[in-house]
Amino acid sequence: MQAAELFGSSKTWFLINGTTCGVQASVMATCSPGDYLILPRNCHISVISALVLSGAVPKYIIPEYNSGWDIAGGITPLQVDKAVKELGEDGKRIGAVLVTSPTYHGICSNVQGIVSVCHPRGIPVIVDEAHGAHFRFHDSLPSTAIEQGADLVVQSTHKVLCSLTQSSMLHMAGDLVDVDKVSQCLQVLQSSSPSYLLLSSLDAARAQLSENANIFDEPLVIASKTKEQLRIIPGISVLDLPCFASDFPAIDPLRITLSASDLLLSGYEADDILYEDHQIVSELVGTRAVTFAVNLGTRLQDVQKLVKCTEHLSEKYFFVNSTKLIKENNVYRPLEKISVHLTPREAFFTKKRRVSIEDSLGEICGELICPYPPGIPVLIPGEVVTDDSLSYLMNVRHQGITISGAADAELNSILVCNF
Repeated sequence: MQAAELFGSSKTWFLINGTTCGVQASVMATCSPGDYLILPRNCHISVISALVLSGAVPKYIIPEYNSGWDIAGGITPLQVDKAVKELGEDGKRIGAVLVTSPTYHGICSNVQGIVSVCHPRGIPVIVDEAHGAHFRFHDSLPSTAIEQGADLVVQSTHKVLCSLTQSSMLHMAGDLVDVDKVSQCLQVLQSSSPSYLLLSSLDAARAQLSENANIFDEPLVIASKTKEQLRIIPGISVLDLPCFASDFPAIDPLRITLSASDLLLSGYEADDILYEDHQIVSELVGTRAVTFAVNLGTRLQDVQKLVKCTEHLSEKYFFVNSTKLIKENNVYRPLEKISVHLTPREAFFTKKRRVSIEDSLGEICGELICPYPPGIPVLIPGEVVTDDSLSYLMNVRHQGITISGAADAELNSILVCNF
């Protein structure tokens, strides 16, 4: 009850299997086999496993994509309304709409607008708010999904707040979702012998927030000053809402995403230099950007070091001439042309065979393949393998990022469905 009151929900569950099990339980509690789940294509891999477990059928929304940053944004109420109408015209039953807000880069969707589209039709809204557990605790932070009317909201309390890794919270509001069904699903997914270290760390995080009303004052000042200093460094860009055409309502001010593309450095190269030469560890690295997270443990000297070392990066590479950027930064849009031939559940249980990468074009993918972090799938079981998706994966693999989900981590071959 204390946690629910603090976070503004009608009920809050403590989770010891991470946000993953909260997402899975939310989908299972709202979607029966054959029901449709409307979701962004840049969802976390936990949502795909939820589709396998529930038997729900995905109706993907393609988020706005900024090719200059190689970053996907959120989804809009207009896109959700279009998806709902399309399914309605086909006589399909919609179990729920799932929104990822904020994204790993801090971009927030208009959850309130999406709720206004869904609730009059009796459709519950699930929000994967893994990276936004801190939003309620300062006026300068974006509005929470619960405040905007979402029905089920899952938060990774361990990310920006101070609980132990693997501990999360699931919040509920309204009466569109059966509270007992959610509890039953969590019983299926979580251990019957929970770790009291994880549970007590969640309650400790709750107590810390309850007792310190101004706890995020300093992190917000630190993040703001750091962005100001980074923006004036030659060759360095900082991600902000104007980078997207859609009217996204907010971006997490505690996320700092920078690009060194004007220095002819990929995100991976900039990250390697900052880590190898200066021992600076990023939160997330992509083909064209590096993301840092400011949290309650971030000190002023930490960000001062980041600024100083980024200045050094600029001084060293600003006048370097190279054609490698043209070769390496081809624009691949792996999420745009998606053809789904099997549901994730059907593909999961279908027999498979291994084929070489060269022979996989046009085949139905049989495994989940995604760069990690951020854990956003490029190929999902049941989707047709396209040239764009393969080119993107080969590009990020060449730049050194970990490929998760594939049986062959080298991506010389992939599993495809016998179909």
